[in-house]
Amino acid sequence: MIRLVLADDHRMILEGLEQLFNREADFEVVGTATNGEEAVAAVRRHRPDILVLDVNMPHRDGMWVLRALKPLALPTQVVLLTAALDEDEVVEAIRAGVRGLVLKEAAAVSLVECARRVAAGERVMDHAMIARALDHVLKREAGARELSEILSPRETDIVKMVATGMRNKEIATSLAIGEGTVKSHLHAIYEKLGVHGRVELARYAYERGLAASPSTER
Repeated sequence: MIRLVLADDHRMILEGLEQLFNREADFEVVGTATNGEEAVAAVRRHRPDILVLDVNMPHRDGMWVLRALKPLALPTQVVLLTAALDEDEVVEAIRAGVRGLVLKEAAAVSLVECARRVAAGERVMDHAMIARALDHVLKREAGARELSEILSPRETDIVKMVATGMRNKEIATSLAIGEGTVKSHLHAIYEKLGVHGRVELARYAYERGLAASPSTER
């Protein structure tokens, strides 16, 4: 018998999941949760074989649950249920030991089969999603190496801050330097990278995987 804890913040979805698995002779739902803290508590209490975990939940989301469970070294394997994950979240999920990843748009039978295969020791993931995540990581690492060869560590930090939309004053405060020093660094960065202004710099960082999306001037 495969023992399950189900975690989803939508009651109707949670009840649907419970009914789905209860129809299967080889599954037993031993606990449910509607937020991240409840999910961790349920896993610690029941020590199930599988945790089916929704990513987007209140009071600590699914990624927080993964981080909270990892140091506990429990026998529970995690199947992540999500509408969408960005590349960094996919990488974090893999590093946290997630064994299965199912998109919510997939048929219910896919989730059941995924849980069954994970319980049997397999890793079940969307290959296209994994490929995109790995490409993103490789691109970011290559971008970081490129910057390290051109810019100083301080200049690299400033590029990343500009890419997140931080203004000169905010950067100066964060780095405990003067705003004039930030401007001097930026002029040097523009010259070294061959870009003109903050927008082009943010786009440069984005294209190399160093920022989530291009920033615009505020």
